[in-house]
This record gives sequence, C-alpha cells and structure tokens, in this order.
Amino acid sequence: MRNCIIAISREYGSGGRDVGRMLAEELNLPLFDKEIMSMAMEKSGMSADFIEKHGESVPSKLMLNIQRLSLTVPSVRIPTGHPSYAVATSPYKKPHSDQLYMVQSSIIREIAASGGCVIIGRCAGYILRGYPNLLSIFIRGKIEDRVQRAIEVYKMPEKNATDEVKKIDKHRANFYNHYTNRQWGSVNNYDLVVNVSYSGIPGAVSVIKAMSDVRATVSP
Repeated sequence: MRNCIIAISREYGSGGRDVGRMLAEELNLPLFDKEIMSMAMEKSGMSADFIEKHGESVPSKLMLNIQRLSLTVPSVRIPTGHPSYAVATSPYKKPHSDQLYMVQSSIIREIAASGGCVIIGRCAGYILRGYPNLLSIFIRGKIEDRVQRAIEVYKMPEKNATDEVKKIDKHRANFYNHYTNRQWGSVNNYDLVVNVSYSGIPGAVSVIKAMSDVRATVSP
C-alpha cells in the first residue's frame, strides 16, 4: 500500500467519485467518501439527517449577520420561533455547518495520519495542505458532458438538468470558498486538474496514478 494521500475535488457530473473509487482499487488504498459522514455521526453524536443537511453547506449571510450583531449589541432579541434564534442568543455557539466542518476536518486529519488513502470532497486538499505526501486533484468536464452523465447515470430529470448541475456546482464552490478563502476549481489550488471530457474516467485514473508514482519518488 502506498503512503500517498489523494484528495479529490470535483465538478458535479464529472465522475470524480468513480475516479476516486477506481483509483483506490488500483492503488490498494482505502476510500473515504460518505464514510466520513458515518464517522462524524459516531464522533459527534449528530444525527444522519443533521449531517446530510449541513455536510456541505455554509452559514447564511442572515445567520452570520445576526450572530455578529448579537456579539456587539447584547440587547438584540430574536423571536424564539425564528430559525436564527439559537445562533443569535448564544454568541459562543457556532453555526451548525461550522460545527460539522470542524468535526469533519478532525476526522480527515485522523484518516491521513493513519496512512495512504483517497478522500472525496469536503475540502480535504485544503485541510491537509502542507502534508508532504498529499496529492490534491480537481476533476472537471464540459458542462454538456456532465449534464448528460447526470441524466443517464444519476437519473436527473432532463428538463432542468443543466440548471441543477450548475446549482450543485455553485453550492460546492460556496462551501469550498467559504471555508478555505480560496477559489474552488482554480488551478492554483490543486496539484493536478484533469478534464474527463478529454481523458475519460479510466484515462483520468491513469493520469493521477502516474502523478502519484512521480510524487512518490520526490516526496521525502
């Protein structure tokens, strides 16, 4: 088993999850994707529904503004029925998404400390930045190819597929940008960017595997 840690970020419909699965099999590395959600449940006591809802979400501007206001103006009162009540009335309480991000970050570091692996999403490349054996990957593809895959593989209704794919991309970008202060998809933030519209999924696996071979020869 290699000691390489491969963190994969991906556009929706690019097949990044399949790339990660095939790569883990070829390199004989454990794969961590939705497993991180299960580990977060066990470590934090959070429910599956809670993690599903907040796993890759960011605090709304309204919640952040109310929280900041509650820190500076103690007299601010929010009706108990308002969804931001819990945040506003406890200045030390982080938004749910922040709490979960901290838990997942801790789990990702624990996973990396145990040896080589492939991790899908959740800003793993950023969280593990500075690890000498990290290989940070971004998988992308042409929008028309990704929409077609979403329709054929993920069974997304064709009528709104393009808008839905773009919406999910925006959601992922917001999550990454919020927690890393970097730009999702920017070539400056990854060791390798692969366009599956040209490489195909097996080709992407081959390219990343070759890159990991090179990385293994130059890492301390």
